Amino acid sequence: MGGELHYLEARQQQGGQAQNPTQSLSQTQSGSTVSGSQSQNASSTSASFLSIPQSAPAGLLTITQPPQQSTSYFKVAQNQFITFGWNFSYILATPTHLTVSAVCENGNTYPVGPTDGVIPGTATSVVWDAYTYQTSHPNLPLAQAKYTLKIWGDGGPDAVREPGVLTPNSALQFALYTPQAYTPINSGWSCAGCSSAVSQHIAHPTFIALIATLMVMFISGSALLRRI
Repeated sequence: MGGELHYLEARQQQGGQAQNPTQSLSQTQSGSTVSGSQSQNASSTSASFLSIPQSAPAGLLTITQPPQQSTSYFKVAQNQFITFGWNFSYILATPTHLTVSAVCENGNTYPVGPTDGVIPGTATSVVWDAYTYQTSHPNLPLAQAKYTLKIWGDGGPDAVREPGVLTPNSALQFALYTPQAYTPINSGWSCAGCSSAVSQHIAHPTFIALIATLMVMFISGSALLRRI
């Protein structure tokens, strides 16, 4: 008790306000906590900030599967999976997700992949079960036609070129077709194209001339043999 009284008197003589040592220690610890919290926030902010130089090239996506030298034709049938693959170049800001779509020449757009066309931003391939999609969406079936594969990131399908950011890709074209069901010959099937082809050959002037020539040669030979 005497110690605390002397402490109060000393603070009053110095013109200051008395402060309990326990309160002082508590404020000091509180101030350290606030300072540490501010330091952590500043560190977190600086870590999450990404600086991309304007001189950096735009991020690119290059299709690696299937080859782009010619148009690939894929069959829409059970257990016939279609794989699209690609790699990245100059990506400094990794997208959070990628959207993959097949745009038909008839104007319809179809999601590619098992998750409605949205896959992780680091993915380098996607497998499409076109047959399952076809059977699950009878109101919007896949047409037997040519398609353009489109892939884009967070900026959308019409994003402009930016340094280090993924540029949308629509370089790949492919085609889909649906095989016809098997029909046994004994069920009455006939090859209409084959019959048509034979009819066209028979009616062709060259074929008629060839038959006429053979007939003349046969008749002339028969007459010659009779004279002998």
